[in-house]
Amino acid sequence: MNGATELVVRGGSPLRGRLRMPGDKGMSHRALLFAAMATGSSRLTHVASGDDVQRTARALDDLGVRVRADDNSAMTINGTGVEGMYEPAGIIDCGNSGTTMRMLAGLLAGRPFRAVLSGDASLVTRPMRRVVEPLLAMGAQIEGRGDGDVAPLAIRGGHLVGVRCELSVASAQVKTAVVLAGLQATGDTVVTEPLPSRDHSERMLAALGAPVERVDATTLRVRHGAPDPFEFEVPGDASSAAFFAVAAAITPGSSIVLAEVGLNPTRIAFVDVLRRMGARIEVRETGERLGEPVGELTVEAAALTATVIEGGEVPWLIDEIPALAVAAAFAEGTTEIRDAAELRVKESDRIGTLQQELTQMGIEVVPAADGLAIRGGTPRPATLKSHGDHRIAMAAAIAGLGVEGETTVRGWRAVDSSYPEFERDLAMLRTT
Repeated sequence: MNGATELVVRGGSPLRGRLRMPGDKGMSHRALLFAAMATGSSRLTHVASGDDVQRTARALDDLGVRVRADDNSAMTINGTGVEGMYEPAGIIDCGNSGTTMRMLAGLLAGRPFRAVLSGDASLVTRPMRRVVEPLLAMGAQIEGRGDGDVAPLAIRGGHLVGVRCELSVASAQVKTAVVLAGLQATGDTVVTEPLPSRDHSERMLAALGAPVERVDATTLRVRHGAPDPFEFEVPGDASSAAFFAVAAAITPGSSIVLAEVGLNPTRIAFVDVLRRMGARIEVRETGERLGEPVGELTVEAAALTATVIEGGEVPWLIDEIPALAVAAAFAEGTTEIRDAAELRVKESDRIGTLQQELTQMGIEVVPAADGLAIRGGTPRPATLKSHGDHRIAMAAAIAGLGVEGETTVRGWRAVDSSYPEFERDLAMLRTT
């Protein structure tokens, strides 16, 4: 391995050892926002260190919330409650973080001032109407390019009224935005999704005493209120664990333990997919934090066979599909991924970028509007690109581990948005 702008992976050596995963990115974003809405001091440890989470922290600082970083992974937040937030002096730069932009839109929808959210060249092309429309229905004023579909978003918040909201997509980010707005609204806000999405927000907020109630698998009821101040050790990131789990499964002789991983059922669906492909994975729960189960994964190398990924499991897998696509490239048979059109509007068009990079490795990939068919085989070393997408970068890296020879990943700095320690952690698990 070398340098920050590209990564060279020498494949063929097994992964061995125990690795503590970095803090969960999604929970880190949420914990910062919830702490800011609380009145009093909250302390977070093992916070995700990537740029995306730092964008949320800096945005809160722009709004008058004091966020003090004690070290790389610990923060103290002096929550002002929403009433103590004030109009930012300039544009809030969300960088590459769609999570920051969408969730912050929900928070700002209830604040009686103007704020503008923007981001990098990738973020300002990603769809925002899905979050803008329910906030408009609650009484916020929001303008954006493309009739509100793309950033920059200019938000003038104010008095919100609870509504019955049926979301157009199963998105935990959009759901959370509506929940944050609902906590500031008059009356009940009822949020219904077409399929269940990841449920960190409702678990954590309920544990913090906020009036958020699960009605059924796809519906939440939110009332006016706020979370209490708290202390929280952020569980390890399950999406990051998925890449190491696949790496161990496809690299002969590997046996690893991934420790302190968040075991929320809506986040570890990749384990079920890998198991039905033949992977050897054990899951052991060791505790719970703010309603979130925590534990460890033990993964050993195994021969894999193809599977089908579709339907209701897709919203629980959307961030892990790049890792699972690599598993499919090494599996016997053709794996089909369906009902995953959301891949088209992530940090890159992941259907197109996965097709391009796996094809570079000699794997036959047939794209569709909403997925991929991947015919497993014997991948070869190649020079691959991240396309500015952190998950494509990590997928390329683990693909290189399973083949003899050197694979180069260009644009490696893309991982800085979520997992800047990836190269270091990978080196810890290499035996040669």
